[in-house]
Amino acid sequence: MEMNLFLWVAIALFAGLMFTRVFKALHLNFPDVTAFLIAGLLIGPFAIGRLGIPGVGFQSFQDLEKVSLLNDAALGFIAFSIGSEFRLSELKHTGKAATVIGIFQALTACILVDLALLVMHFILGPDVLPMSVVITMGAIATATAPAATLMVVRQYKAHGPLTKLLLPIVALDDAVGLVVFSVSFGVARAMQGGNLDMISIVVNPIIEIVASLVLGSLLGLVMSELEKLFYSNSNRLSMTISFVFLTIALSYLEIPVGAVTISFSSLLVCMMVGTVFCNMSDFSEDIMHRAEKWTAPLNATFFVLSGAALDLGVFSNWQYVVIGIIYILFRSLGKYYGARESSRAMHCDSNVIKYLGITLLPQAGVALGMCNQAAALGGAEASIIRNITLFGVLIYELFGPLMTRNALMSAGEIHPTPVEKTDRNRFSTK
Repeated sequence: MEMNLFLWVAIALFAGLMFTRVFKALHLNFPDVTAFLIAGLLIGPFAIGRLGIPGVGFQSFQDLEKVSLLNDAALGFIAFSIGSEFRLSELKHTGKAATVIGIFQALTACILVDLALLVMHFILGPDVLPMSVVITMGAIATATAPAATLMVVRQYKAHGPLTKLLLPIVALDDAVGLVVFSVSFGVARAMQGGNLDMISIVVNPIIEIVASLVLGSLLGLVMSELEKLFYSNSNRLSMTISFVFLTIALSYLEIPVGAVTISFSSLLVCMMVGTVFCNMSDFSEDIMHRAEKWTAPLNATFFVLSGAALDLGVFSNWQYVVIGIIYILFRSLGKYYGARESSRAMHCDSNVIKYLGITLLPQAGVALGMCNQAAALGGAEASIIRNITLFGVLIYELFGPLMTRNALMSAGEIHPTPVEKTDRNRFSTK
């Protein structure tokens, strides 16, 4: 039986929502995003989907590809929401610190992973861990998952100095990671036997970032002006949603100009649209709040599908498991100590110094996007990169959101009582 898109979405969303109830019944105080991911694992190809019962689970990764459009849409709205964290009024106080910390912690993670895997390269040999893989994995280590972090912040209504720094830093990670990955991957391809192409290593990444920021700024300006034509916030919300979809569509464009290719990062473009809109529009806060409610089911579905896409087959090779553990350990050390030392140098709040690095551990969509680009290496190198990245994403996505929540709670920026319970009490009668 060929299942349609609506049934896939219904299965994913229903499974995710029901699993949050299972967690609550078992008194497991995990963030909702963790429940969604585990629900996805259970209905994925390695669990219920393996039974081959139509309409019960995803039987193959090909089934998941049929709903990949939802993932692109969810990431676009997540990036748009994170863009609202770049309000000029806030950046006057946190902009410099966020920039310094964002760059330093990303580069620290990259360097530590490169050094650790370089040692493994000499221990295991180039056949098991080629140098091209070492360089590429260091670049992938820079990326932090904006989706999981944002969802934890939203669920628990986190607020304070740590949260104000966290979201801009997570957003900045995308730009830093894009540059580092492009340069490192270009070097990796050259080491594999190709020529050292400065256009693909340096020029194209810079053009992609600049072009994304310019396109996002233009679309943000146009959207801000068009919103003024409407007096109903419902219509303004509809305009906002249509513009985010338009932004995602335009970010797929690739324009060859001689030896150079003008391309765009969907996350950066959507982020810039949100930034410009929030700084240009007087009613942006209300629209953002409404959009957050509208996209809640979309985000839940995204995390369930992400859980279903986690490949448990990476555990079949002990060498990949060892390399994956080394990758996770040294990326975590890089994120933690990079954030701690740079935040201390910027004279940040003591809670920021102590807990910021922990909140930067989740990794998913951006890293997987880099992994897909690394497939251009072909052969064994591409397979090794994919397996190590999937191993890291599996661990980080299952435990990262919980660690982020605990760090924010220890910093005093969320209450131990879940928001949904608070909301329920608000409507109760005495």
